[in-house]
Amino acid sequence: MPKTLQTTLVSDAHHSGLRFAKRTYFPRIIGLGMGTICVASVIITHQTHPIVWLLLFFNGFIWPHIAYIMATRAGHPFRTEIRNLQIDAIFGGVWLALMGFNALPSAVIISMMGMNNIAAGGKALFFKCIIAQAVVALTVFLLADITFQPETTPLQLYLCLPMIVIYPIFLGNVTFRTSRKLAEHKQAIMQISVRDGLTGLYNRRHWESLLENEIESHRRYHHKTTLVLIDIDHFKEINDNYGHNVGDQAIILLAQELQQTMRAADIIGRYGGDEFAAILPHSTAEQAQKALERLQSRLDNDLFPYHPELRVQISAGIAECRKDQESAAQWLNAADTALYKAKNGGRNRIEARV
Repeated sequence: MPKTLQTTLVSDAHHSGLRFAKRTYFPRIIGLGMGTICVASVIITHQTHPIVWLLLFFNGFIWPHIAYIMATRAGHPFRTEIRNLQIDAIFGGVWLALMGFNALPSAVIISMMGMNNIAAGGKALFFKCIIAQAVVALTVFLLADITFQPETTPLQLYLCLPMIVIYPIFLGNVTFRTSRKLAEHKQAIMQISVRDGLTGLYNRRHWESLLENEIESHRRYHHKTTLVLIDIDHFKEINDNYGHNVGDQAIILLAQELQQTMRAADIIGRYGGDEFAAILPHSTAEQAQKALERLQSRLDNDLFPYHPELRVQISAGIAECRKDQESAAQWLNAADTALYKAKNGGRNRIEARV
């Protein structure tokens, strides 16, 4: 793997890990803070050592910030945050044991941590954490010789209610925002994969797949459909005389004028360099000719404020789809032949395959 690509992948993984740590930061603050109230409602009824209270305070109100700092400063933030979630589970096991497995607070801690782990790392992380939590809980329970006290008092019930109600809503909101961002990223990636970066038109690869679809539709329904190939005349001279920036502007201008001239149903793509292609479903060669003449008329206006003398002229080849064409390649070749004839005949011309 090239070093630059490897560096890019590492950088992307690092930023992804940082985003993951940020997503879990606030749910951890809310969850552990309210979880502390649940645990406190139980252990306050026991003879609890001050160290346990200090540990509870640390876990509920200090640990979330330490975990965040550890993750964001780590070389591998994602792996560090997964480890932090496992530490959360271990702390949870300690509190289960120290509460004597009080029914409602224990169920709340297990379910809320489980929900968080599934949201963060799926079933694999969930089972890894639940096993660690169970082992720690049973170990502390047996070693500390704690009495099993599953009964939940009304006060403990009321103090657990905020955790039961608020935390799932908060976590659901975080999950929703994450899924929405993923959907936006997916849409952006889809756009990149099918669109040309300079003009916003379909790129060649995607346009050719749409061409295959159109010729299949023509074979099935026998409707008229026409293909157009367009080339900017003397494009090299534009680049040489005005610079590549103006050349790019000419390409963008032609793309915009094509979109203004053609119908919404027409399929327009940048075929490569200064060449464009358009599929005109349910159109004849004559209708395509009229559309291209309108395009030429639009291009004949003063469209370059800093270069009023500059005009973008085009040559175009038209090919109506025929029954005897066996492939999209043959249809393209017919339009390309017509385009070559237009360029050979003096440019700034439109030729149709007869």
